[in-house]
Amino acid sequence: MNKPILGISMGDPFGNGPEITVKALSDKTIYDRCRPVVIGDVSSMEYAAKVAKKVSGIDMKIRPIKVISEANYEYGVIDVYDMGIVKAEDIPGDPENPKPFGLGATALGGEAAFQYVVKVIELAMAGEIDATITNALSKEAINMAGHHYSGHTEIYADYTHTSKYTMMLAHEDLRVVHVSTHVALREACDRVKKDRVLDVIRIANEGCKAIGIKEPKLAVAGLNPHCGENGMFGTEEIEEIQPAIDIALAEGINIVEKKPTPPDTVFSKALGGWYDIVVVMYHDQGHIPLKVEGFVYNKAEGHWDAVAGVNVTLGLPIIRSSVDHGTGFGHAGDGHANELSLVNAMDYGIRMANAKAEN
Repeated sequence: MNKPILGISMGDPFGNGPEITVKALSDKTIYDRCRPVVIGDVSSMEYAAKVAKKVSGIDMKIRPIKVISEANYEYGVIDVYDMGIVKAEDIPGDPENPKPFGLGATALGGEAAFQYVVKVIELAMAGEIDATITNALSKEAINMAGHHYSGHTEIYADYTHTSKYTMMLAHEDLRVVHVSTHVALREACDRVKKDRVLDVIRIANEGCKAIGIKEPKLAVAGLNPHCGENGMFGTEEIEEIQPAIDIALAEGINIVEKKPTPPDTVFSKALGGWYDIVVVMYHDQGHIPLKVEGFVYNKAEGHWDAVAGVNVTLGLPIIRSSVDHGTGFGHAGDGHANELSLVNAMDYGIRMANAKAEN
């Protein structure tokens, strides 16, 4: 089997994306399993490489390319599809004396990050790369640049012309998919409708198969405390969620408990191996347990020991996995960003690309 080509969007150039990309690609085993190419700006990647060498002793070279066919995929030399948006003079600071950029969200950063994502989507849709991996962008910054999206997921849906999709978060064997994501909580409750819940159940089932789980086991979380306690605390479970579950069961989808599972116990069960994936009703219901598991802060030493987890968009015609953290504007540029989430995202991209090639 040919090693899949992974297109890695650089993320906001004034965030942690360039740095963690250099660090992740300093692991030779990545090149043993895939052919990575970065979609971004050479100026930012060269700056990040100098900082990584200064702070961590990582010695990686940057090689600009203009088309994917020019990539060599040689360990020690990172191929960068140079978009030419951010210039060296746009980058504040001195790589010989690394400090946080301190810029935060900017229109330039938002425009650059948006264009990297559009390009990586175009390359995947054209079949030039096998999977897309995204670093963090700033929703504020891309909106400052005039691109009115609430995040990567919505950009991907628009540019791939996809109407039925959902976000999957994963950390090791804990996986969740969302009925809604970037909307106000009041609106999220209103979006818990039978048809949408059923769509997400089906997408979750197929998403597990896409990563090689042949017979997925699903749970569907309730919306209300105690799943509404038979209508005392809300009726969404009775009127919307259970009817969707019943249809999915009739289609042969294995929803283990055959009914909504109380949100305060479903994740403990998932960690215990009861399910391969949990369908959750809104953003924080899924994000909080994943980040409690994957983000580990070392209080004694004052830094993150782990920032792990993967964000995968299911239902698209192309593969997309992403880091499950933000741009880290407060520390970006100082050389201490943690690359673990990007490594995890690349692992998922490789896994999904290989599974797709086999089918």
